[in-house]
Amino acid sequence: MDEPRFNHFDGEGNAIMVDVSPKAPTHREAVAAGKIKVSRPVLDAITGHTAAKGDVLGVARVAGIMGTKRTSDLIPLCHPLMLSNARVDFTILAEECAVEARCTVKLNGKTGVEMEALTGVTVALLTIYDMCKAIDKSMELTGIHLLHKEGGKSGVYDHD
Repeated sequence: MDEPRFNHFDGEGNAIMVDVSPKAPTHREAVAAGKIKVSRPVLDAITGHTAAKGDVLGVARVAGIMGTKRTSDLIPLCHPLMLSNARVDFTILAEECAVEARCTVKLNGKTGVEMEALTGVTVALLTIYDMCKAIDKSMELTGIHLLHKEGGKSGVYDHD
């Protein structure tokens, strides 16, 4: 059995961008999720639309989408991609005193969009933190992970 190989290194161990030029474009999709645990006053400000900086989830949604489009500027070996769709949705988890963010990214291309979905979720959650830190700085980002991906050589992945 062959040892697993990291595809961002050449035979000499140098970091490289993966050459996707021989690949045919296919439909690619990824969904990532994460949470931000907040205090009751922060959750009340988010749901009551009373945060001093404005519509927390509306701004976080736009920030998350922008994050998907800037992923290659942040992650050195990611390819710049022409995304077909990026979407960020939120669920208020009142019992947990948390907000869940879910980011879905799609394209027809030669490489996957997992990093874009993960970046979108992270930027959305960081934006919630930024907009609410005046109320409480003890918020915690947690559980950021890939839920689903499809397309490409590795096929479909679903988180258990």
